[in-house]
Amino acid sequence: MGWHYRKSIKVGPFRINLSRHGVGHSFGNRKFHVTTTPDGRRHVSVRLPGGFHVSKAFGHRKYRRPY
Repeated sequence: MGWHYRKSIKVGPFRINLSRHGVGHSFGNRKFHVTTTPDGRRHVSVRLPGGFHVSKAFGHRKYRRPY
């Protein structure tokens, strides 16, 4: 059984995300949001009227998970 940890700290328009894998950060609002993960990938998401949601990931992992 693995263990998980996640903590999020809001600092103005930015959010610092602490997890077992490292520190990530994100910023944006409900319509446009950019997230950088601890392994270096970036996720951009846009919410459009009518319930549409578009998301795109950029980059690749810097390390390989051991499991």
